[in-house]
Amino acid sequence: MSARYWDQRGSARIPGTDQILSLYQSKDDFHIKLSGGRELMSTRKHGSEDALGSLPCQKLLKPETAKVLIGGLGMGFTLAAALACVGAEAKVTVAELIPEVVDWNKGPLGDFSGRPLEDVRTDIQIVDVAEWLRRENYRYDVIALDVDNGPEGLTKKSNHWLYTAQGIHAARKALNPKGILAYWSAGADPDFRRKFGHCGFKVEEVKVFAHGRKGARHTIWLGTVDR
Repeated sequence: MSARYWDQRGSARIPGTDQILSLYQSKDDFHIKLSGGRELMSTRKHGSEDALGSLPCQKLLKPETAKVLIGGLGMGFTLAAALACVGAEAKVTVAELIPEVVDWNKGPLGDFSGRPLEDVRTDIQIVDVAEWLRRENYRYDVIALDVDNGPEGLTKKSNHWLYTAQGIHAARKALNPKGILAYWSAGADPDFRRKFGHCGFKVEEVKVFAHGRKGARHTIWLGTVDR
């Protein structure tokens, strides 16, 4: 679509970087882009974000009372998908670094995802999910992480910690027994998959279409631990 049809609706600096996120509206959809014009996500293509929320939660033994942590709010689709899979007594905490992203979801983006921030089971925290995991004060049945483009961080170099052995072990310590750890990535990464497995997880790699049943496919790793 020609640039003249795009309307910028907001912008936000990524803390700790010189990168800017911008929210644009096209004729029928919204788009979040990084400095330089690279699109990170859109309301039209969110199949893999849906899957990141639903796939690990579908493995829960007790979805009725599950405790879920989502790293990265994005456009709210992962949160909405997780909420659809858990029960009335469940709690889904979202750690989002950028306050403006939360505001966008409370505003124009909310209609596309079904306004999951208004769900009483949602707990939104304005915090870096890596910092949240380092606190070691919480335990979850599912942790789903979508904070960057994958193991090779695109938006924030410090995100890389989440994909190191130290970061994976920190997430494992934050899981309840038989918990599930899920990562989203724009593409496959055999080295990361091996590292994930070496940290004590049984790893399943799932390829998911970004939109419909053709075109780009993204990767979701699901790690389960029995302890």
